[in-house]
Amino acid sequence: MKLAVFDLDGTLVNSLADIAEAANYALRTLGLPEHELSKYNYFVGDGLDKLIQRILPEDKQDRFDKAKALYNEYYSKNYMVKTTVYDGIKELLNSLKEKNVILAVASNKTDIFADNVIEHYFGKDVFRLVCGKADGVPIKPDPAVLNGVIEKLDAKKSNCFMIGDTKIDIHTGQNAGVETIGCLWGFRTREELVSAGADHIAEKPSDILDIII
Repeated sequence: MKLAVFDLDGTLVNSLADIAEAANYALRTLGLPEHELSKYNYFVGDGLDKLIQRILPEDKQDRFDKAKALYNEYYSKNYMVKTTVYDGIKELLNSLKEKNVILAVASNKTDIFADNVIEHYFGKDVFRLVCGKADGVPIKPDPAVLNGVIEKLDAKKSNCFMIGDTKIDIHTGQNAGVETIGCLWGFRTREELVSAGADHIAEKPSDILDIII
């Protein structure tokens, strides 16, 4: 049995605009300068706490708790407004399932948001397991979430692939001891993924099928 574990943001869906809108709402409400959308390519990826730290000016880190609360307030109501599924992803997932590949998600996105995004855009039956950021579980690149997915699905690491668009995902796979696939349609660059040591590079979603099968 082969297991394909996908990152969520920047890999399955382009959620950057909704994340940026929520973050800029928090900044605007606090009377702080907002950021252009392109800046969020590098603000995201390490979980919500890091995102909030990065958007705040260095001398305004004391506003962290308020900014985080404002972000969550806005995002919880608006996190599927501008988010879209990347072209070719649904076709890829259908093809992998036809080949009996087990599909799962391992994300640094807050667990409830990850679950809801997956159900909204892909339904309940595509992914066997969806794991987002949960209390007490270290975020990627710590391998805990990926190892948890592998164990719960009773898969062998030799048959597992970690798939994502940032060095965080590649390092997560490496830390867990599984093969990695870097995706070029997401938030980061080929250079980052190659430098991180990705085993494979996918220029488009259909490349993942060729790599796994």
